[in-house]
Amino acid sequence: MKLDVAVVGTGTAGSATALFLARAGHHVTLYERVPDPQPLGAGIMLQPSGMAVLEALGLREQVVSRGERIEALVAETTGGRRVLDLSYADLQAGLYGVGLHRGVLFDALFQSAKKQLGITLKLGVDVEDLAWHRDGHWLVEAKTGRRFGPHQLVVVANGARSSLRDDTSQYKTVDRYPFGALWAVVPDPEHRFTGRLYQVVRGTKTMIGLLPTGLGPTGSTPLVSMFYSLKASELEAFRQRDFGEWKAHVLEAVPSSGPVLDQLDGHDSLLFADYHDVVMWPWNVGRVVYVGDSAHATSPQLGQGANLALVDAHTLAHALGRGESIEDGLYLYSRLRRSHLAWYQFVTRWLTPFFQSDFWPLGIARDVAMGLMCRLPVLRGEMVAMMAGISLGPFRRWSPPST
Repeated sequence: MKLDVAVVGTGTAGSATALFLARAGHHVTLYERVPDPQPLGAGIMLQPSGMAVLEALGLREQVVSRGERIEALVAETTGGRRVLDLSYADLQAGLYGVGLHRGVLFDALFQSAKKQLGITLKLGVDVEDLAWHRDGHWLVEAKTGRRFGPHQLVVVANGARSSLRDDTSQYKTVDRYPFGALWAVVPDPEHRFTGRLYQVVRGTKTMIGLLPTGLGPTGSTPLVSMFYSLKASELEAFRQRDFGEWKAHVLEAVPSSGPVLDQLDGHDSLLFADYHDVVMWPWNVGRVVYVGDSAHATSPQLGQGANLALVDAHTLAHALGRGESIEDGLYLYSRLRRSHLAWYQFVTRWLTPFFQSDFWPLGIARDVAMGLMCRLPVLRGEMVAMMAGISLGPFRRWSPPST
């Protein structure tokens, strides 16, 4: 069964899905609202789950070679108390994560999609609505109302703010998290930051992270990403605050951040990212399916967004190949992804208030409980599996779908 497929969005989920489906013999039209997409973004964590999918696409080495090998996650209080200390090697020898500039992953996937036979790119098309057709759906462009298609299958992969969720009838909720993060990516020419994702916390309102970010999409100078937790409602107040005072506050909390702070010369040096919690079930209706953040956006507390998106893409292609009809394949996709996604959404929703909230007693509970959990081998192993993106719940592990 060879299909005429529309994929909306050239982010991680969209480009990966387009590649898998085109290689399976389908004709894919890949739509993107930006006329000239560029490899931009902050630092992200590529986990073993995501690397397994990139291996299936033949892109693992290309992506990983531009990143920084991460062996551990360490979180401490500003007073030096160890809250988290998790090493990938505690789960499996040789296991590791990769600190990566998001643009590296984007560029590898998008450039591959541009070269892939069976993929047609339509850039500068802002798809706002879906319109039913007896053989599938039209895609309707914002402002102009132009229609594209019709396509037998529509894959929605245009992010947490997607307006295309409104065009289908399945259950959904979309909530904005009260906290987001200021972030910056700066050069680390002396390669001071390496080997670990390092976080410092104070209560539940201060969280500062430093992530070695590899080489970026171009160049040969190592990069490091800094994240600073901030309530969205306090963003304007931050922009009015004396920047030197803020830098002194961060330096006092994280003395090792000095080389990063020296490169920040004002409020415009930092960008703000906010986050959404998207819940849907199932992720398919008729001949429309949702993948990536458009289907299940979460707080980045566990650093799984790109990895879950890659797994979505791989699983969708696998399910369509097994289904007797389009609808059957899409329902199989939703069933195959349910355990993995439900577990990560549940844990992320439960964990986030312990690091980002106004309820300060949770910070005390976190500092006491998580340190103890890290010292118990059984719980430590489960925490590392969660970090690695391969947990399906207690003592259950994810593995890539067989092809």
